[in-house]
Amino acid sequence: MKIDYQNILKINMINVLKDVLKNIEENGLKEGHHLYITYITNHPKASLPRWLKEKYPNEITIVIQYEYYNLTVNEDNFSIGLSFNDVKADLVIDYESIISFADPFANFGLKLINKEPLNKTIKKNIKKKNKIKKTNNIIDFNTFKKIN
Repeated sequence: MKIDYQNILKINMINVLKDVLKNIEENGLKEGHHLYITYITNHPKASLPRWLKEKYPNEITIVIQYEYYNLTVNEDNFSIGLSFNDVKADLVIDYESIISFADPFANFGLKLINKEPLNKTIKKNIKKKNKIKKTNNIIDFNTFKKIN
């Protein structure tokens, strides 16, 4: 029997995100924590308003920090309400569509999907019943750090 380490790792990384989101759902965000979540907007299981999908046809990075509402963590996805230029939008984000998430305050992040090239990955994943292959799980936090 071959052990599928990549799939085991992916499931566990998604569980880390679920645990973080459940904590936020129950306790809110405290002490400067905030999340950047990048996900595939044209993923078959992604749900977002048409105007937002037209503006971000491939991927979007959302920030969960000060203003969010109705965060609900489910087994296969989570839903959240956010404001984009003062227009409220309800999103349903399937865990399989998530490319990466990070909490710069904690200097922590995970890359769940290798997004290069994104369009080929999406087409391949749809054909393979949404089984997403990842190769690199490292996020460079120097991109997010402020220079004093």
